[in-house]
Amino acid sequence: MAGRGAWIRRALVLMACLGAVGCGSSGGTGDTSRAGVDTEAPSIPGAQTPTDGSPPLSPPDAGTQGPDESTPPPKPTVCAPTGAGPHWLQEGEPLTVTLRCGTGYSAAGLRFTVSPLPEGARVDEASGTFTWTPGKAQAAVWLLSITEHSTGETGVLKVGVADNWQAPGNVRELDPTTYTEEYGLPVMHLFFEGQLTAGGYRPVELVYRGHRYTAEAKYRGATSSIFPKRNYTFKFAKEDPFNEPELAGGFTGRRKLVLITSFNDNSYIRPRLAFDLWNRMSPDHIQVKTFSAVLYVNGRFWGLFTVGDHVDEHLMEQHGLSDDGDLFKAVEADANFSRLDKNGAPKEPLQLGFEKKEGKPQDGWVGAYDTLNGLIAFIADSDAETFRSQWSSRLNTQDYEDWWIFNTAILGVDSGGKNAYHYYDPATQAPWRFIPWDLDASFGQSWDTRRTGSTALMNFASANHLFARMLAEPTIATPMRERYREMLRGPLAKEEVQKLIDGYVREIHAVALRDEARWLQQYRTFERWSDRTDFTTHEQEVEYLRQWVDERWELLNRQLP
Repeated sequence: MAGRGAWIRRALVLMACLGAVGCGSSGGTGDTSRAGVDTEAPSIPGAQTPTDGSPPLSPPDAGTQGPDESTPPPKPTVCAPTGAGPHWLQEGEPLTVTLRCGTGYSAAGLRFTVSPLPEGARVDEASGTFTWTPGKAQAAVWLLSITEHSTGETGVLKVGVADNWQAPGNVRELDPTTYTEEYGLPVMHLFFEGQLTAGGYRPVELVYRGHRYTAEAKYRGATSSIFPKRNYTFKFAKEDPFNEPELAGGFTGRRKLVLITSFNDNSYIRPRLAFDLWNRMSPDHIQVKTFSAVLYVNGRFWGLFTVGDHVDEHLMEQHGLSDDGDLFKAVEADANFSRLDKNGAPKEPLQLGFEKKEGKPQDGWVGAYDTLNGLIAFIADSDAETFRSQWSSRLNTQDYEDWWIFNTAILGVDSGGKNAYHYYDPATQAPWRFIPWDLDASFGQSWDTRRTGSTALMNFASANHLFARMLAEPTIATPMRERYREMLRGPLAKEEVQKLIDGYVREIHAVALRDEARWLQQYRTFERWSDRTDFTTHEQEVEYLRQWVDERWELLNRQLP
């Protein structure tokens, strides 16, 4: 009976420790020194296994019903050993950590050890000082066990060592199962043979948070096809979809995702900021979730990207819509909901500027664009009374009014007509839905990085005949502008926008500087904008963006487009 009670006491102490500080048993087995392997008991071959000499836990005798009444309650947490953190640094940079009791407990004879102790690291047990200058080939996320021996309590010291790819003689020996984060951002490790193309998917391996996906990938984007740092689309197997349960409010079960390049946005946050504002405007919007991540291509640092949802039938299904519906993408400025093209000449065919992405008949087949052409004809040809009376039955009014509000607020100079998705389900004939896309040309810059002033009150009526019809109809325009004002006091309030910017910068700053070091020369000499004389650094661009938002929102609160 006494043996069973001792086992239970030790088990309860361990449970209390885990609940309080996330620590592991000082007598456990299995190496958790490097994070990322998606198994129940991660193990890194060749690593040391920490031990304090205590025997392993063993279950109580079979048939017992639990502790007897004489079993004392678990001991309260006294020390809760911690090294604060997590700590982020590069190979070759020194680190000094003071180990202490997280509870503030202090007493004579406290003694801290760390195990497994990485090569080159040292611990002064009496002072609780951990020092380490990681060397070449030590880049990884290290989860080290801290033990305070007078109390027997343990904690975890998390140290993230980034690959110092700029250092002379850098050793490119990253283990993708342990190199799971870089300065707190998740890392994607992409591996493939040969070359990727934009013409079709090729087989690749993607390792993310220690999980290996057998997937397919291709380049995406028309304008960005000439960038040295390009956009990607990944396609995952149905039985093994992409999962990120924590970021972006849960990014799970994805069959496809996109990586949005930052090559023409040295703030590194414009698309993410724009999509987040769209999502915040209404929970009824078709949400496009995003988060920031680091990409390594065949072991080489490739920089900072925005990971985003792929707009397709799977995303529609996630929002309660049919995956058999028609999905059209506006890819050229001729997708202006008019019978005239961008130059004022008659359009032939009417769907000029659009591509059909989903639905049957497929693109290229007879009748593929019938539903879209019907919508364009209604917008282009209906008289004022017909447009007014059928407006809400044909289009989701909140989606399309919010498109105008959203685009005029962020000054999406390349998204007033094109760079958008439109969805319709012929089976239910429910109103058309809108989803924004390609938002790097916003918040004070065009697609080619050139500056756009904060005081331009563009209404985009000349680029989009639908906007012209909406603005010409008082029963639509008046409540739409009132909704605009409400948004500026709510989800689009200047303070909320600035908070988002500040949050992104805290997340990405360290990696953004690494990306800048990787791509700065190619960015500034790129043929499409190399004649600029007003280039900024990343930090200067963030300040430019903050100032631009401040000035524009002050204007919008005084006057709407």
